[in-house]
Amino acid sequence: MPLFFRKRKPSEEARKRLEYQMCLAKEAGADDILDISKCELSEIPFGAFATCKVLQKKVLIVHTNHLTSLLPKSCSLLSLATIKVLDLHDNQLTALPDDLGQLTALQVLNVERNQLTQLPRSTGNLTQLQTLNVKDNKLKELPDTLGELRSLRTLNISGNEVQRLPQMLAHVRTLEMLSLDASTMVYPPPEVCGAGTVAILQFLCKESGLEYYPPSQYLLPVLEQDGTNSWDSPDGPTDRVSREEVEWQNRFSDYEKRKEQKMLEKLEFERRLELGQREHAQLLQQSSSQKDEILQTVKEEQFRLEQGLSERQRHLDAERQRLQEQLKQTEQSISSRIQKLLQENQRQKKSSEILKSLENERIRMEQLMSITQEETENLRRREVASAMQQMLTERCKNRLMQMAYESQRQNLAQQACSSMAEMDERFQQILSWQQMDQNKAISQILQESAMQKAAFEALQVKKDLMHRQIRSQEMVSEQRWALSNLLQQLLKEKQQREEELREILTELEAKSETRQENYWLIQYQRLLNQKPLSLKLQEEGMEHQLVALLEELSAEHYLPIFAHHRLSLALLSQMSPGDLAKLGVSEAGLQHEILRKVQELLYAARIQPELKPPAGEVLTPTAPQEPPESVRPSAPPAELEVQASECVVCLEREAQMIFLNCGHVCCCQQCCQPLRTCPLCRQDIVQRLRIYHSS
Repeated sequence: MPLFFRKRKPSEEARKRLEYQMCLAKEAGADDILDISKCELSEIPFGAFATCKVLQKKVLIVHTNHLTSLLPKSCSLLSLATIKVLDLHDNQLTALPDDLGQLTALQVLNVERNQLTQLPRSTGNLTQLQTLNVKDNKLKELPDTLGELRSLRTLNISGNEVQRLPQMLAHVRTLEMLSLDASTMVYPPPEVCGAGTVAILQFLCKESGLEYYPPSQYLLPVLEQDGTNSWDSPDGPTDRVSREEVEWQNRFSDYEKRKEQKMLEKLEFERRLELGQREHAQLLQQSSSQKDEILQTVKEEQFRLEQGLSERQRHLDAERQRLQEQLKQTEQSISSRIQKLLQENQRQKKSSEILKSLENERIRMEQLMSITQEETENLRRREVASAMQQMLTERCKNRLMQMAYESQRQNLAQQACSSMAEMDERFQQILSWQQMDQNKAISQILQESAMQKAAFEALQVKKDLMHRQIRSQEMVSEQRWALSNLLQQLLKEKQQREEELREILTELEAKSETRQENYWLIQYQRLLNQKPLSLKLQEEGMEHQLVALLEELSAEHYLPIFAHHRLSLALLSQMSPGDLAKLGVSEAGLQHEILRKVQELLYAARIQPELKPPAGEVLTPTAPQEPPESVRPSAPPAELEVQASECVVCLEREAQMIFLNCGHVCCCQQCCQPLRTCPLCRQDIVQRLRIYHSS
């Protein structure tokens, strides 16, 4: 077995179910059932014990969990003192607490399908237990104290290793059904165990020397007196048993109806919760899809722009290549023309050589033909002039061709520069358009994210409002519960006083006629003196007109409630019948009559101010008082005590710590250590100060 193990963490669904069941149990008007089954618990939470103690739950259902022990640390079984039904089946319990007998109100105990090896001896103290189910465990023997369960009706020990029944079981005269494995029994014998419950009880009574009586003769006193000593009267009418059974069946049917109603409410709550989660998921999915679509459009636009830029770049490259080809062609044409000019020069040189040769030939011919000197000079001059004129014309042509080439080259260069500048402008314009599209997409994405953030904040605010409403409902339910407890206590005190008055009336009837009136006044004054001092002070502080109004309406029994809340005519004039109902005045007609009378009194006081009683007036009792020596109250004088507030976490110890900066005093020293925020106002705790009360 490992020394250390990790505590199993419940799932999210189990945690939500536990929170819902705890909130449902604390609602106003909730039934007496706390159902925390199927919550994957490894131990019962402390809040469940506190809820059972404060709200006085009658039924605790904790089946189908992972419990290894019933009682966690720092918890007491006295918190479950009002529990009548305890369902723990389908867990991993290995033992029950030794002080299980403190649950004196327990009537049904179900620990089926666990790992129990023995039952505690204090089980015999469960005098009101009627059903005990320990089926499918690892029990080897039963304690002798089971014979003290004088109300037990059903016992199931099948699926265990028990081979002998305790002989003291014969004293359980109300046992109607006993389930066991007859084939594995040693005592009583298997044939007796196979014959049924009656045969087993007859055998055990015979072994113990007792006379056997049927359980029907003992069942009625157990159900009526709830564990009182009524075992010596076996005779009883069967019609009362049938009525009791019908009453129990009606209670069980009411319980089933309430359970079904709570299940429907739970399903409705889960449906609404699932609908909200689904809407939230749809919103998230829509926002993510819109975001994906925007990103996809941005990607497509960027791809399209990049594709356009690449096409434009290819077009510019092609244009540049075309211009380069044109430049090459022009250069080639210019070079070809220069080559032609060079060839023409060479031809001219050849022509000059030919002229020279012709000149030589002419001279030779002149010499041959004996031409005169003058004729040869004239002829030479003509030929030189014609040759020079031809050379000048050729040179002018070459200069004109060179000038045309230079002008064409400059035009081509200017066209290339202008086309490059135009392409740069277009490229810059395309880049600006792309930047504008990107800015627009980014602004749209930011706007979508802001909308998503606002939607999420709205959902969070809605969730916080829901939690705040749940907390306010819990506080209102606790206040209502405290007021109902106070009203029940006051009604009980009223019943006690009425009983005491009846006893006094019987005593007065026994007295003589002459002393009857004096005796009544003395007893009445004694009852007035026995009233608690705090209640007397509160009632004396009430307005005389309000007291007279309640006495006129026969509502004197509401005097303690009005005095406890320090109500006055001015406060009552501002209240509604619903406010009076919350204080405990349940009669609708009385609520309206009280408010009407208060309005009449205030109206009369405004018309006649002298009818208004002075602020310092003290009401004196109208009944005659006896001398001080004749009245001696039996109770000691009440002392005013400062009522200390209890810890809001454990609800057991006194509040001893002050939280700063809020200044609340609501926790004890042990419970305040792990807290980081105040349980009342949820502010951060800056400093903790301890309070020391002086004696």
